[in-house]
Amino acid sequence: MQASGDSENGQGADFAGQKPPSRWVRLAVAILPVLAAWGIAGLATTPGMAWYQALERPFFTPPDWLFGPVWTVLYLAMMVAAWRVLGLRPSRPRHRAMTLFYLQLGFNALWSIAFFTLQSPPFGLIVIAVLLALILATIVAFRPLDRIASWLMVPYAIWVAYASALNLGILVLALP
Repeated sequence: MQASGDSENGQGADFAGQKPPSRWVRLAVAILPVLAAWGIAGLATTPGMAWYQALERPFFTPPDWLFGPVWTVLYLAMMVAAWRVLGLRPSRPRHRAMTLFYLQLGFNALWSIAFFTLQSPPFGLIVIAVLLALILATIVAFRPLDRIASWLMVPYAIWVAYASALNLGILVLALP
């Protein structure tokens, strides 16, 4: 016996018969939230750059010029991943996957606010730990829906794991 509202294909009555969004809606829904997170992160980072430059940083900190190109590639990969998943028929698994995707975008922007704007490596570490968990959950949720979309998120998870180590390193080096 199935739970109320569930159909045999697992899509649920609330998604039955729905088609994927049009190409333009899908493009907007994939791109605009990522651009918003990217913009918020950029605006939140700028005021804290002088503070960041003055911090003692771990020996494995990359050169500053590397961050821009890396984040550009990662944000573009996120857009493509979201676009691919949004092209699937509406279903509960797609809805859950996209909810995780948008949650991790929010935590992506929040990390820049916590770390750079508030200049708080401890708060940044908490936020980035949640961010990494949400990225991994998104990868897992994308996998049965679209393996390419799932794999597009993997470099992002690796970079955020690396950024987590940097955040922790900065925190440890700041201890008295």
